Amino acid sequence: MHEGDVLVPVFLGLLAVAAGGCTTAPERPPTPAPNDEEALHASVEESGAAIAAEVTEVEREQVAGDVHHYSFLLKVGDTPNARIRVHRVVREDAPWKARPASRAIMLLHGDFATFTTNFAPSLMSDAAQPDHALAVYLAERGIDVWGLDRRWTTAPKDGADFSDFADMGVAQAVSDTGNALIFARSIRTLTGAGEDRMILGGFSSGAQITYLYAAEETQKEPEKRQIKGIVPIDIYAKLAPADEALRQGACETAAQERALVEKGEVDSDNSAFFQPLGELAVSAPADPSPFFDGYTNRDAMLGIVTQTYLIYEPKPKYHLVAGAFENGAPTGLHYAPEALITDWLIHSPPHQALVESAERGAVWCGEAPLPIADHLADIEVPIFYLGAAGGFGDHGLHTTTVVGSTDVTTHVVRRLAVEQEPEDYGHADLLYATDAPELAWAPLEKWLLAH
Repeated sequence: MHEGDVLVPVFLGLLAVAAGGCTTAPERPPTPAPNDEEALHASVEESGAAIAAEVTEVEREQVAGDVHHYSFLLKVGDTPNARIRVHRVVREDAPWKARPASRAIMLLHGDFATFTTNFAPSLMSDAAQPDHALAVYLAERGIDVWGLDRRWTTAPKDGADFSDFADMGVAQAVSDTGNALIFARSIRTLTGAGEDRMILGGFSSGAQITYLYAAEETQKEPEKRQIKGIVPIDIYAKLAPADEALRQGACETAAQERALVEKGEVDSDNSAFFQPLGELAVSAPADPSPFFDGYTNRDAMLGIVTQTYLIYEPKPKYHLVAGAFENGAPTGLHYAPEALITDWLIHSPPHQALVESAERGAVWCGEAPLPIADHLADIEVPIFYLGAAGGFGDHGLHTTTVVGSTDVTTHVVRRLAVEQEPEDYGHADLLYATDAPELAWAPLEKWLLAH
């Protein structure tokens, strides 16, 4: 399916190290290469050098029409899993030649997910139409879409070395996000798209990292900043005083997860739960669930995604996707295709760093010691908050009032009355629901084109 898989070694990292780390896009492009593929690879080499990274893999594949997906695997250190994957979904003028776009966004994935499973699901699921994906939707409308897979997504299912998982906290995620932005901006500059800063967005935990990155960047000199706005999708970074019970719950969960990390349990194993939860719902839907007594495999999957609050409740009646119910039990999904949701679970990255989850909970808790300094109030770039009534929804609005931004737009998708919120648009319906393009993506597109 991939075209032109290549190995692109980059050994120019010492250049950035000697200079103290490049923080802005290169000022001038290289001498044009004989063809577009060679020109891109030359740009990739220079962009890798800008962050002291070795680019070990470049792949290109068609998504829909003239929209193509590029992925770049970057080695960013010497530890076993010191790798990040940077993605690009963009229209092409010719093979390996992206159409220059003045507006660009980088999207960060959520838990048990990657950029492709969240934002370009047709690349992993036959249940998704190629253009029914947020990244493709935006690319088709002239926006240059980038993404980042965090380090833990690259760990193999079998034989993974977890010796560096305890270091994969929020500070590292924020640092890697900065490097991914420098890499993307460098390539955009070198290939004629301009030197403008980018919008940074994220879904779920990726949205929390978005807030944390934006806050941390306020402490840098203006010429070293990479973003000009943020798009947090269905999350909060700080809880309202009225949500004190939720804050206390975050404190308790964070303490429990920190204790596990201190005991050496650093892997949140998606291959032991989310992957088989989806696989068994498809392969043996009527068989007894190995996870929940008295339920079939399909019942278990539907219960987790439509009544997520039974195991995880960051707000009352929180759920991943809206369900259809009979006598209080889920019988199907209301807005999203069931096959797409099971594929999302099946294609979860096998491992995830537990320390990141613990530290994100500690940030919500807000009690010292914090894993990263709180500079939310210093954020002044424009913000577009997109929420789902059955997800974090209105509970995410408070964060937009504690930042320093004066350009704030909010849009919470709500299809039902407030008393029906347990069955309303879910957290992941913003990405997977059949009507997400009209209800969620179109307002985002309008904001992006205006910023």
